[in-house]
Amino acid sequence: EEEEDYMSDLFIKQDVRPGLPMVRRVKEAIQKEEKQKEANEKNRQKSIKEEEKERRDLVLKSALGNENKGFALLQKMGYKSGQALGKSGEGIVEPIPLNIKTGRSGLGHEELKKRKAEEKLENYRQKLHMKKQANEQAADQFRIRFKTKQEERKMEGDLRKSQRACQQLDTQKDIDVPKETWFWIEPEEEDKKDEEDKEDECTSSDLSVSEKLHILTAYLREEHLYCIWCGTTYEDSEDLSSNCPGDSAADHD
Repeated sequence: EEEEDYMSDLFIKQDVRPGLPMVRRVKEAIQKEEKQKEANEKNRQKSIKEEEKERRDLVLKSALGNENKGFALLQKMGYKSGQALGKSGEGIVEPIPLNIKTGRSGLGHEELKKRKAEEKLENYRQKLHMKKQANEQAADQFRIRFKTKQEERKMEGDLRKSQRACQQLDTQKDIDVPKETWFWIEPEEEDKKDEEDKEDECTSSDLSVSEKLHILTAYLREEHLYCIWCGTTYEDSEDLSSNCPGDSAADHD
C-alpha cells in the first residue's frame, strides 16, 4: 500500500480526533468533497454564450403560435398547422433549419474546405488509377518479353536441328563444305578458324535467327527435299508440295 501524504488537503480536512476509526474519517472527507463540488456547480454563473444557446434551443423546439405575425398571415390565407406549403401542398412541411455559425472563419470557408477535400480525394483516385495502369502495362510488357524470349529459344532450337540435318544430308551427298558456314553446326575449336572463317562469321552475324532458319529450311527443301518439322525426306518436289503443309512452323501448327 502507498504511504499517506500527511501534507495533503484530504488529510488536513479529516477529523483526527482520537479513537475515530480511519475508514470513517476518509469516508466523511470524500462525502464532504462531493457536496462541495455539487454546491460549486449550482453556484457557477453561466456564460453569455451558454445562455444564448439555451434560449435559442428553447425557441427552436417550440412551435409557432398565433402571436407570430408571419404564422397569423399564413392562417388567414388558409394554412393549417402541419400542412405543407404551396397551392397543391408540394412544398416543405418543416421550417428551414437554422445553422448557427460558431467559428471565426469567413463566409465560404467551409465550402472551400469541402472543395479542397474533394480535389484531394480525386487526385488520390487518379494516382491509384495511374498506378494500376502502370502495373498492368508492366505486366503486359513482361508477358510480351517472356513470350518473345520463348519464341527465340524455340527458333534457336529449330535452327540447331536444321543445322544438324543439313550437315548429315550434305555428308550423305559427299558435300564436304557447307554452302554457308553457318549451315552446319560450327566446331568448338576456335584455334582452327582462319581469317576467311571470321569474315564469313561477320557476314552471317548480320542475319537474325529467324532469317537464318528461313534460309536454311528453304535450302533443305530445295536441295534435299527435306522438311525439319515433318521429319521426312520426300521423293520429289511434287511429293513435297502436295504432302508438306509449308516451309514454316506456323504452317505445320
